Amino acid sequence: MPGVFLKNAVITAKVSGIDRPSISVEDGLIKLERFETFESSDRPFANAEGFVFPGSIDIHIHGAVGVDVNAADVDGLLEIAGFLARSGVTAWVPTLVPDSDENYRRVIGEIDRLMDVQVGRPVAQAVGVHFEGVFANEKMCGALRPEYFKSGKWAVGGGQLPKLKTGVHMTTLAPEVESGIELTRLLVDQGWVVSIGHTRADAATLDAAFTNGALHMTHFFNAMTGLHHREVGVAGWGLSNTDATFDIIADGVHVHPSMLEFACRAKTADKVTLVSDSVAPTGLGDGEFEIWGEKVSVDNGRTRNERGSIAGAVITMHDAFLRMRSLGFSDVDLAKMTSTNPARLLGLSDSRGSIEAGKRADLVGIRVDGSIEFVMIGGEMVDLG
Repeated sequence: MPGVFLKNAVITAKVSGIDRPSISVEDGLIKLERFETFESSDRPFANAEGFVFPGSIDIHIHGAVGVDVNAADVDGLLEIAGFLARSGVTAWVPTLVPDSDENYRRVIGEIDRLMDVQVGRPVAQAVGVHFEGVFANEKMCGALRPEYFKSGKWAVGGGQLPKLKTGVHMTTLAPEVESGIELTRLLVDQGWVVSIGHTRADAATLDAAFTNGALHMTHFFNAMTGLHHREVGVAGWGLSNTDATFDIIADGVHVHPSMLEFACRAKTADKVTLVSDSVAPTGLGDGEFEIWGEKVSVDNGRTRNERGSIAGAVITMHDAFLRMRSLGFSDVDLAKMTSTNPARLLGLSDSRGSIEAGKRADLVGIRVDGSIEFVMIGGEMVDLG
């Protein structure tokens, strides 16, 4: 495709060796040039009124616009991907709740098809799959379905979750399940990203899991034991382990805004990833819906299932971005939490996660008022409708 400049953009990153850099896009990749080079160029440009961020990467999302990942076919997954693109997400990890082996195989096949047909389309690009809670503690199941849980012994003994032909494989597990530490070691050795969650593990078990490669924590504070001054709990362990990273749902429902700010400042923006944990009703407003075999209500942005539990979120990554900005986090911090950190966690930093020459042109323009001005995926502009 022909090159294009993003004119007047304020880049949310330091670019070494270039004063007043301009973003140029050629063949779907980023180039950074001196502003003066742009001024003397007759190449086409797109005007940018505000700030340019690296595209958001959502590593934990169950659905949107009425489509549930567990029940979706490739067309439904493309609907989610289009919605995500319009809200500033340029890459995502479709996330599965515990389900039957048969349906797991079916959905993995559909995600494989998605990854074939998405190439070159201005939709959020699926980069893998996230199995949430297959190996969870039943006492911390949240909205998950324990009848589909598996033990670590099942996997250590040869049981395998279905895998994509290509892409990242991530799972959230409780390390205290039977053979949980062996399971962690096995999955890490096989290249999986292992995240700690849906757990009541004690500090010794968490230390063992971390030593064996479980370096991240899923939706911090939620579905884990909390912080107490005489009992460290999973949350306390996560805050006190300076090398552990976590993701967190910034919707103001799953975590009170004061605790959200406290945890993220304590951990620092370098160790925090924002996630949506969004479910199928996202983008549809309030109402009654059926998800994962039960009725779920959405009322003023809060989900609730028939058991009275929160059943996922109904926010976008841009909603999370705006909430964190309202709490005083800088734009550089926000770029880390929405893009740089998840790219690093998934092992995709070579091509995504920051505005650097040679990386994919996955970019989001944010106006001064916080609204989305443009979204670019692989150098292609998204129709924001």
